[in-house]
Amino acid sequence: MRVTIAQTAPKLNRSNLDEIVSIVKEHKKNSDLIVFAELALSGYMLQDKLYEDAWSLEELEILAKLSEDIDIAVGAALRDGKLFRNTALYFSQGKLLSKHIKVHLPNYGMFEEARYFEDGDSFEAFMAGDKKIAMLVCEDIWHESVHQELIGLDPDYIIVLAASPARGFHDDGLAIEEKWYSIIKQVAKECSAELIFVNRVGFEDGLGFWGGSCLVASNGDIQDKLPKFKIVIETVTVEGK
Repeated sequence: MRVTIAQTAPKLNRSNLDEIVSIVKEHKKNSDLIVFAELALSGYMLQDKLYEDAWSLEELEILAKLSEDIDIAVGAALRDGKLFRNTALYFSQGKLLSKHIKVHLPNYGMFEEARYFEDGDSFEAFMAGDKKIAMLVCEDIWHESVHQELIGLDPDYIIVLAASPARGFHDDGLAIEEKWYSIIKQVAKECSAELIFVNRVGFEDGLGFWGGSCLVASNGDIQDKLPKFKIVIETVTVEGK
């Protein structure tokens, strides 16, 4: 399977949809799946802008249409009545195939997600053609209980959409980068699954997002790691089970 990793720098406005559509159109003939980061359609530090900028599914029909040619996984702030949800969306064969609502909303330090978003309560694996896929959003994968759920779901592929700010600078790199890679390697190996990790880049209100998106093989080896702090869109081959 050919997977395009879209390590982009979303803006805090609705122009992200036009950019994503353009990227999908550019890569749809040479890839089977394109994956964008957490809240790639919305930007991260939305806060009260949610009331203006959150999406309805009806407004994203163009992505469903584009998925007739290529599967699309993308993060968005969705409006659900008076509530807002941090979601991972998977479009395939002209329709929304799966919607994962972020379960574990960080609410400490620089993070205020639980103040603005309603949390989800479940994880699932779904079939996209002959591929069994599970999707997580950022903090979800940091919880050991979620690892156990994933093992039970037995996916072929795990997609992790992230918006991880850079923290813990030291001479050898970033402490947060080291922690992330340790976790995703562990999960890929525990589940014997190929893991696709896509983290955003760019800056918002003093936060810098570090990127470093990658593919993790089912044996826990990191492959095709993208550089830090740069917008990069790269197509890689994922073997799968």
